[in-house]
Amino acid sequence: MKPVRLPASATLALPRWGLVALCLLYILPGLIRRDPWKSDDAAGFGIMWTMARGGWQDWLLPHIAGLQVPGEGPLAFWLGALFIHLFGWLLGDALAARIATIGFFLIGALSVWYSTYLLGRRAETQPIRLAFGGQPEARDYGRTLADGALLIYLGCLGLLLRSHETTAEALQISLIAFAVYASVRLFESQSLRAALMLGTTLGLLVLTRGWLAPLAMWSALVLASPRHGDRLLQRLTLVALPMGFAIGAIWPLLNALFLPYGVNPTQSWLEWNAAQLALPSTHSLVYFLKYSIWFAWPAWPFAGWALYAWRQQHAALHVRLPLALVAAFTLLALCSPHGEEGVLLPLLPPMAILAAFGLPTMKRGAINAVDWFAMMTLSTCAGFIWVGWIAKQTGWPAQIARNAFKLAPGFKPEFNLLAMLIAAAATVGWIMLVRWRIARHPSVLWRAVVLSSGGVILCWLLLMTLWLPWLNYGKSYAGVSHQIGEKLPDSGYCVDTNVGPAQRASFAYFGQVEFSRFGNHDCEYLLLQDSGHSPLITKDAEGSLHLLWEGRRPSDRDERYRLYRRGTR
Repeated sequence: MKPVRLPASATLALPRWGLVALCLLYILPGLIRRDPWKSDDAAGFGIMWTMARGGWQDWLLPHIAGLQVPGEGPLAFWLGALFIHLFGWLLGDALAARIATIGFFLIGALSVWYSTYLLGRRAETQPIRLAFGGQPEARDYGRTLADGALLIYLGCLGLLLRSHETTAEALQISLIAFAVYASVRLFESQSLRAALMLGTTLGLLVLTRGWLAPLAMWSALVLASPRHGDRLLQRLTLVALPMGFAIGAIWPLLNALFLPYGVNPTQSWLEWNAAQLALPSTHSLVYFLKYSIWFAWPAWPFAGWALYAWRQQHAALHVRLPLALVAAFTLLALCSPHGEEGVLLPLLPPMAILAAFGLPTMKRGAINAVDWFAMMTLSTCAGFIWVGWIAKQTGWPAQIARNAFKLAPGFKPEFNLLAMLIAAAATVGWIMLVRWRIARHPSVLWRAVVLSSGGVILCWLLLMTLWLPWLNYGKSYAGVSHQIGEKLPDSGYCVDTNVGPAQRASFAYFGQVEFSRFGNHDCEYLLLQDSGHSPLITKDAEGSLHLLWEGRRPSDRDERYRLYRRGTR
């Protein structure tokens, strides 16, 4: 017997404008008025920016101002560079590149919603018919489940930062979500069109972050297909797989034909792919258990409950398909030799979809416990953000103000009325949402996750309005870049360096520093990064290096930069 018994009143869907507004509130803060930060964000932007200002060879060979970046794939950077070309003159290169990031996120969010909607309106997922009628219609039930899946997806803590960065991971998770949607279409219709759509998406995933994730996904779909007959298996093996291979081979083929800058980057790309795979180890298991608990919150508790509640219908498509994908991506994460959050990202779309089917069967006590945890935790976080901002502006509470300025010495607070009004409006909206949830005791399915997603959005919005100047000061290389650029000629020079990808991208973009390209070490200038306490060059016996400048970001005690000029005085 199916575990769901619901009245039609529990399937009240969120208004479309509300969902759109929620998605925009989620993605827009953190993209506007923010510098590329010292992480993969700055490195990814550096590749896009280098492509946009370069020639065809720069589009085939991803690099950051001459530093080749082996690994991942070029698709996300191609799209970012395209938007820089189209809108950089109007919005600035950094913001123009983030238009692609907005598009990536919207594709992923819509795919999660429509995948859940298609699964939720199937006959095997419908609630038990009530004796005197009043059960929801299939379309209404599917829409309500889809709303819940989207709210769970937005509430996942691991998605928050990655979806706002100019990286290949932001595109990868959205393409995985779209591939889930294409898979649902294929399992339902077994049509050639759906198989081609799935194959194309798998090929684009290969061009985004290599072949491991799409291969794991395709394998999971093959294992989940036997109950649907031979035709589905034929579509997967004879249409989707060859199509994915053909799309994924476009970039390696172009590399082999044109050899950008005389090299073929395909070899280093394949080596990067191979380095992402190893036998499961204790280290990978500990990392997975330690970080997935918060990374996939609140999806995993609801997904676990869905598996228990639907255990007697485990062969149903809405359980079997997302579960197969979650299992495949979990195995892939356990086989990763590197402890990094990127290996956990593919879990989120299928887990959010599976979690939505746990909502109709959750007990009221469990729902209230999740709600109270979300309300207390996220309200406390929002309160600390407000108190910290007040401390920075007024100096009270004194201890909090001292701690904030200690982390960013030299920072001068600035008051932005518009940012404060946006933050205040968001806080009032949160209070109204909490009051509605507590006072009304709504019966709609998505009530269990609305506070989790709303609170995450509130805290992120507060950080990206009230604290953005402070965060920019601590995470941006703009100030150091300008200082270095002022010590260099306007043109006709090059700089050798040992700085990493994020720093190189920032110095090239903000300071217009012309670095040596592809291993050329015959430049007049030398820029070195060290720990600050032990310079790399302590003695120049020949007198051929002259120190022109040294400095660091005020908030970073571990990085110091020294600029030298080669030659005699």
